[in-house]
Amino acid sequence: MEKFREGDLLNYNLKRMREEKVVDKTSTFMNFIASSKVLGRYAMYMDKVIRYFDKPGPQNTEGTIKIAKERAKELGIKYVVVATSSGDTGIKVAKAFKDLGVQVIAVTLHAGWWKVYEAPDPEKIKQLKEMGVKVLTCTHALLGNIEMAIRGKFSGGMMPAELIAHTLYRFSQGMKVAIEITLMAADAGLIPINEEIIAIAGTDKGADTALVLKPAYTNDFFNLEVREIIAIPRHKE
Repeated sequence: MEKFREGDLLNYNLKRMREEKVVDKTSTFMNFIASSKVLGRYAMYMDKVIRYFDKPGPQNTEGTIKIAKERAKELGIKYVVVATSSGDTGIKVAKAFKDLGVQVIAVTLHAGWWKVYEAPDPEKIKQLKEMGVKVLTCTHALLGNIEMAIRGKFSGGMMPAELIAHTLYRFSQGMKVAIEITLMAADAGLIPINEEIIAIAGTDKGADTALVLKPAYTNDFFNLEVREIIAIPRHKE
């Protein structure tokens, strides 16, 4: 068996195609990769487009949903989790994904934050349910839970879950929220943990971040995997 230095596999297959005068180089190359016995530790890879928004915010909602749907179709995704405060973004996602037959899970803020930010609109929640969307309102996995109460009461500094949340904020607010709602949906038994899902979230309102994730339960957080970033804002403010 021939041995290859790192980076040689591509050149090897291109050489084979030239020698065999292959016409359909793309499909043949993929067959070489899939069937070749010289792969060893070399893995297949793919190049995908990430949609980078210049600024965060609800103006990116349509663009986020569109590219998330495209990726869902490519991957055969069956579950989409979306953060929605009033229910508006959830409705937009449900309408967009309707023809794909996916299960949409709309996750709202928990009731303790409704007066601070925004409460779900009863009419929009009713509409979501009529569209077959599962609506989830529960304790937040990362921010706004009992750790925040302890910190506020005893001035205990930053708690572990808050540290995780603020680390995720370095990517975007939507990154933190997308991961958080995935944990919440998994804990509620609304999504499987053994297959990929797409999570959509944003900055305050709307959507500007979309991820492909392998979910996990909150008590098993470190088995959650961010497998792809589909869309994200470049600037955080």
